[in-house]
Amino acid sequence: MTYDLLLALALFAFVSSITPGPNNLMLMASGANFGFRRTVAHMLGIGLGFTFMILCVGAGLVQLFDAYPVAYDILKYGSVAYLLYLAWKIANAAPVNAGEAVGRPMSFLQAAGFQWVNPKAWTMALTALSAYTPDQSTRSVIIVAMVFGAINLPCVSSWTVLGQQMARILTNPRRLVVFNWTMAALLVGSLYPVVIG
Repeated sequence: MTYDLLLALALFAFVSSITPGPNNLMLMASGANFGFRRTVAHMLGIGLGFTFMILCVGAGLVQLFDAYPVAYDILKYGSVAYLLYLAWKIANAAPVNAGEAVGRPMSFLQAAGFQWVNPKAWTMALTALSAYTPDQSTRSVIIVAMVFGAINLPCVSSWTVLGQQMARILTNPRRLVVFNWTMAALLVGSLYPVVIG
């Protein structure tokens, strides 16, 4: 992989990792509701889970989907249903100090598994592998995964920090409810390209 291609890949990884999407919106809500420390497993699940997903897709899983196109539809509708469920959980989350808090942060395995039904993660993985592995070699796939692994985790972590900082504003229960419903609505809104596509 040339230096120019590596630089372009790093820029793509940064932009696609830092921009709003299901992962980042859920981390922001988790940071606001549960704090940074309790959201670490969720962040690591995203970073490592997405890196693993790139390796699997690059290793040939995408050929399975090409052989069975109906799998794309199943993935699409499954993703939409799961994201709607997560949006409902975010909308109804309660602060940690509210006695019996509703919900808990996503675990490492839940966050890693979520990458497989996250439409943005699939778009990022397929775009990165098709655009930045011109020789389709194992070495190129590993480089793409490593670049995303190095860039993705700090980017998604910044959304948790942002949510944690917003928690200071969200001490009023009414503001927290508005915030959670707004985050849920944005998460549902992020499905628009998937539904019309």
